Amino acid sequence: MIGNDIIDLAQSRIESNWQRKGFIEKLFTNEEQLLIQNHAEPEIMVWLLWSMKEAAYKIYNRQTKIREFSPKKLSCCLDSLNSRNALGKVICDKNIYHTKTTLSSESIYTVAVRHFEHLNNVIDVETKEIVKDENGVPFLKTSNSLQAISISHHGRFEKRVTLRQ
Repeated sequence: MIGNDIIDLAQSRIESNWQRKGFIEKLFTNEEQLLIQNHAEPEIMVWLLWSMKEAAYKIYNRQTKIREFSPKKLSCCLDSLNSRNALGKVICDKNIYHTKTTLSSESIYTVAVRHFEHLNNVIDVETKEIVKDENGVPFLKTSNSLQAISISHHGRFEKRVTLRQ
């Protein structure tokens, strides 16, 4: 299973005031709030953690069919972080999702998978042959099967990914 999320930083600055009263407390756990407060660029940490939660939620939703996005129910931790990349985990209801994030001056892009080794099997998808099930979950239609796909778009960016078979 795979999930992804992309954030257009320019668009997020227009659409969302992450510094408004209650925003951080409503969406992030106490540990995540400390990561935000202690980071040299709090805005980047906000969107990094948000992107991790969104990517993991897409797997959780596909896995459970539960459509309830409670951001604090998804708890993020970072294993490594530098100016260009982050590796981490998101825990939700005893499920662990492994994440890999690419950071740039224009966007934050996260991929989440159930098994860490699958991070090396993520491939971009160009085709538009997408079908959705009765729950709105997307699948890539191939000549002989339906394959899990994750789609994310925000502002100027769109990403479609699946796992190499």
